[in-house]
Amino acid sequence: MCGRFALAATGEEVAEHYQLSEIPFVVPRYNIAPTQPVAAVRLNASEAREFTHFQWGLIPSWAKDPSMGSRMINARAETVADKPAFRAAFKRRRCLLPATGFYEWRKMNGHKQPMYIREAGGGLVSLAGLWEVWQSADGGQLETCTILTTTANALMEPIHDRMPLILDSQDYDMWLSPDTPADQLNHLLRPFDPAHLLAYPVGTAVNKPQNDTPDIIEPVR
Repeated sequence: MCGRFALAATGEEVAEHYQLSEIPFVVPRYNIAPTQPVAAVRLNASEAREFTHFQWGLIPSWAKDPSMGSRMINARAETVADKPAFRAAFKRRRCLLPATGFYEWRKMNGHKQPMYIREAGGGLVSLAGLWEVWQSADGGQLETCTILTTTANALMEPIHDRMPLILDSQDYDMWLSPDTPADQLNHLLRPFDPAHLLAYPVGTAVNKPQNDTPDIIEPVR
C-alpha cells in the first residue's frame, strides 16, 4: 500500500519536470497523509497539463457517504479496471501525484521500522493516481484522488509486498490522456525499476501525521 509520502520540491522543479506553462506554488511537505490535500498534475479541458490539488481518498461519484473516501486511498493495479469505485476514473480521469519519496513500515524484531524510499538521484517521481468528482446534497463539489499500487520490486520485497505505482516520464502523456483506452495501459501497471530507487530507515516521528518537518526524511541508524 501507500499511506504516506513526501513532496519536498520547489515550484520551479515541479514546473520543469512536468513541462507546465506556469510555475505552481508548492509548499514542501514531508509527511503527507490520507484525507489531506495532495498536489497533482492532470489534463485540463484544453488537454494541457495543469497543477491542482485533490483530497487524498477517492469518493466515487455515486457514493452516499463521503466518509468512504478514507478507505479509498489506494487502488490495486490488478483490479482497478473492474472495481466499481475506480473503474470510471481509470477510464477517463487519471493523474500524476508528484513525490520526492514515500514511506513504508518494515516489520523488524517485533516492531515496525519506518522506511523512506526515494528516487536514487534525489529527484521527483510520479505516483499514478485517479481522480473523481463527488457532489454533495447541497450542490457542493469535492475532487478526490487515490494512488495505484502494484506488487513490490526487488528493493521493496524485504520491506512490504506492495508499493505505489510509479510511472516513467516517457509514459506521462499516455497515462494522462483520456483518449488512451484503459486496456492499452496494462503494460504500465508494473513495479518500478529498483535500480532507480533508494531505501533507508527513518525515525518514528513520521508515525504522527502532524509531524511535517525536514528532519523526518533524515536517515537513522
